[in-house]
Amino acid sequence: MNKRALWLSFGGLLAMAAGIGVGRFVYTPILPPMVEALSLTKAQAGLIASANFLGYLAGALLAAVRLPGSRRFWLLASLAVTATCLLGMGLATTMPAFIGLRLVAGAASAFALIFSSALVIDRLSAAGQGALSAIHFAGVGVGIAVSAIVVAALLRAGAAWPVLWFASAGFAAIASLAVVLLVPPDEAAVRSGQAAGGTSLSADFVALLLSYGLFGFGYVITATFIVDMVRGSPALAHLEPYIWVLFGLSAVPSVAMWAGLGRRWGVLRVYAVACGVEAAGVAASALWLHPASIVISAMFVGGTFIGLTALGLVATRSNGSDPRGRIALMTVTFSIGQILGPAFAGYVYDATGSLAMPLLAAVGALVLAAVLSLVADAKRRALSPSR
Repeated sequence: MNKRALWLSFGGLLAMAAGIGVGRFVYTPILPPMVEALSLTKAQAGLIASANFLGYLAGALLAAVRLPGSRRFWLLASLAVTATCLLGMGLATTMPAFIGLRLVAGAASAFALIFSSALVIDRLSAAGQGALSAIHFAGVGVGIAVSAIVVAALLRAGAAWPVLWFASAGFAAIASLAVVLLVPPDEAAVRSGQAAGGTSLSADFVALLLSYGLFGFGYVITATFIVDMVRGSPALAHLEPYIWVLFGLSAVPSVAMWAGLGRRWGVLRVYAVACGVEAAGVAASALWLHPASIVISAMFVGGTFIGLTALGLVATRSNGSDPRGRIALMTVTFSIGQILGPAFAGYVYDATGSLAMPLLAAVGALVLAAVLSLVADAKRRALSPSR
């Protein structure tokens, strides 16, 4: 085992934990006490979430263009901005402030994903240690699980919602400092000011892009509102301290499992299977609000969404050039789905008093995403019959 590659993969894990696991997803367990304390409507909660995803879209677009400095510089800058925005959320009290902070944090999360993935995957591949990329992507689940445990412990101790944001900012800051040590400068690395790898819009890639966008819509409603659903149901309320921890813990081993299956049976075929599993998880919470169904939903969605993210990005890597352009374009379509999901779900909930309809729409999106991934796979195999 190459120790430098192993430490690099752990640096990637911490970058993903801080930038994505905490920076993006800690909003889910903090949302219920915020809604309760500030009397927010579901539509307002959905708008705050959608602002984060709109920022994510803007960050993905910006990351795809020429930027001065190294990929490492932008990774570290994005992590610093993430920690600052988390701190600011605990100090803010108005909707414009919440929306603005989550907008900026979303852009920073996109930078963290794109620059850490392009940088770490490139270096691991160059070292012949590509399998270690599973450790890098597992960081999202680690960040979700650790932050969920911290939030649950603080809530049990009677902490107010701002304290939850402050603790999250502290976690992100500490993880970011570790990234500085574990992801060293690399003189041979591709500079972000250079052109990113090509983004040829072949038929298979277009199908994959559409599938990735539908996946973004399909998972995000559950990922945003599952804790709030638990808190709002007397039969489920006892699960609130545990459900988001379970969601995150299910994500930790998922990348290694789905990536391993992808190497054996084909990335896009396994991507389709994972979409089906995730659709079943979303349907469980839509059709049957019961402790068992919520646990199934948390495990199935938590156990697939990072695996699907990784499989989709792996499927874009077609040559040895900087993959940032293709990763950015995939992230753009993913972001569009995420922007639509929470806002749509929030408004429908306020109108109907239920998340069942948005969740069933998410199930349909995931089924269509599976079909499109199989279309992309068929087109690739037609071009390369030997595969």
